[in-house]
Amino acid sequence: MSTSSAGGVHGISNQFVVDYAAADPLAATFIGVPGHDDRLTDYSPEGHATRRELARDALAAIDAAQPADKSEADAKAVFRERVGLEVELHEAGLMEGGLNVIASPVQSMREVFDLMPTDTADDWAVIAKRLTAVPDAVANLRAGLAYAADQGRVSALRQVTKVAEQCDTWAGRSGGKSFFAALIADAPADGALRTDLEAGAKAAAEAYGDLAAFLREDLAPKAPKKDAVGEDVYRLQSRYFTGSRLDLAEAYEWGWAEFTRIETEMKQVANRIKPGATLAEAAAALDANPRYLVHGKDGLRSWMQELSDKALLDVRGVHFDLPDELMKLECRIAPPGGGVGAYYNGPTPDFSRPGRMWWSVPEGKEEFSTWREVSTVYHEGVPGHHLQVATAVYQAEKLNDFQRLMCWVSGHGEGWALYAERLMRELGYLEDDGDLLGMLDAHLFRAARVIIDIGMHLELEIPRGTGFHEGERWTPELGLEFMLTRTITDPAHVHDEIDRYLGWPGQAPSYKLGERLWLAARDDARSRHGDAFDLKTFHRQALEMGAMGLDTLRERLTEL
Repeated sequence: MSTSSAGGVHGISNQFVVDYAAADPLAATFIGVPGHDDRLTDYSPEGHATRRELARDALAAIDAAQPADKSEADAKAVFRERVGLEVELHEAGLMEGGLNVIASPVQSMREVFDLMPTDTADDWAVIAKRLTAVPDAVANLRAGLAYAADQGRVSALRQVTKVAEQCDTWAGRSGGKSFFAALIADAPADGALRTDLEAGAKAAAEAYGDLAAFLREDLAPKAPKKDAVGEDVYRLQSRYFTGSRLDLAEAYEWGWAEFTRIETEMKQVANRIKPGATLAEAAAALDANPRYLVHGKDGLRSWMQELSDKALLDVRGVHFDLPDELMKLECRIAPPGGGVGAYYNGPTPDFSRPGRMWWSVPEGKEEFSTWREVSTVYHEGVPGHHLQVATAVYQAEKLNDFQRLMCWVSGHGEGWALYAERLMRELGYLEDDGDLLGMLDAHLFRAARVIIDIGMHLELEIPRGTGFHEGERWTPELGLEFMLTRTITDPAHVHDEIDRYLGWPGQAPSYKLGERLWLAARDDARSRHGDAFDLKTFHRQALEMGAMGLDTLRERLTEL
């Protein structure tokens, strides 16, 4: 029986998705629940309270429910861990004042328009209604931020000022059109609908401009200059992003060991690319090699679409069994204004909106080095996020709607995607030394995240023997210097990354720590099964379980 018609744990979980979608229309659009696309989420104190009580009530119902079978027992564990942590975040007062440069309501209210269909006049009419709702939604967000500020909870000044800059860009105050004006450029050219769209776009842009002013004039004077959140907040956020009660000292120490291991291999690869070269010199040689260059944003989009399509076709039936619904993955360039980097949005439950890989690139950049990004396509696409997320969405007969659509744990998801990069190397897709150096730098970058995210927020001491400001305590300035001098990542990306870590504590280490668990679980399964171990079966069974916290995942994977 499909879980969509089940009672008990599955029924409670399914109803929670329905109720939550109504209380959070942005989330509804992101996960593909229809019926709410003309509205925006209420981020006022009252709106946050509604979602808090919804989560509390559902958690109490799940706690009281007796699982009917193993699938419900597994689903109960997943729901209790995820929704329980959401309640903890509410109770800690971290929701109303949430503001950062990558994943806070300010970005969500803008990015949601990227996911809305524009094929018909009816589609544009829905967009017009949502655009018209932006001013009230921004007013509610301001009320929530002001309420949190009155309670002494304001994000660090760095986040406040950087988000204000993003708002300026989307409002069209940094030159050029506003995001909202650009959004409606291809809409119907005349008539009442066009009038509504233009009025909505103008009002939305003005609201974002007003939000930038509010952040600078009202919130910034109350914002702490110190970026570090301290151990108590960090531990809670880390549990949210990993689904695990980490030993932070052990993770910090392991991060250094992993960084050194990868750095050592990179130097060997760099020497093959250009004998005697440093990592930076090898990177410069690759950047200058026409073989690795694509030109223009359209060129980048076409390149990543071609590589993504090839990966889908190559792995299908050989390494993974992919149904037809998973075979479409769209690659797009993200609108300007957000942080630099790639990200993924999953498909709707009926796959009418396919999975999408987005690339956010620096404004004005027109030449791109592909050697840095081959493994990123595998990370965001197949066998990374697209395979992982879309596989869970496809499991309507096995997983309830919360498991399929709403449950996301960074340690599980980003850990798998990083594991997927390594897997593609094992399968022979990164034999070119340039592409291999790019993949290794991506992993070095993620190992550095473990070190400096924990280090900056807990203000830890830099160990002896590391060759970097030994004995000093981490600061944002040292974090930036470390990333610029000890990795070969694009400097524009590095500057954005430091802001991201400081505003999103605990998320950055989840990639490498999640990958570590996936690798350990695979080794454990291979050891237990011996010659009978089948990697394709292991992957299928693991992905069909859906997302969950790392502690829950560790328990489940021992059963495979």
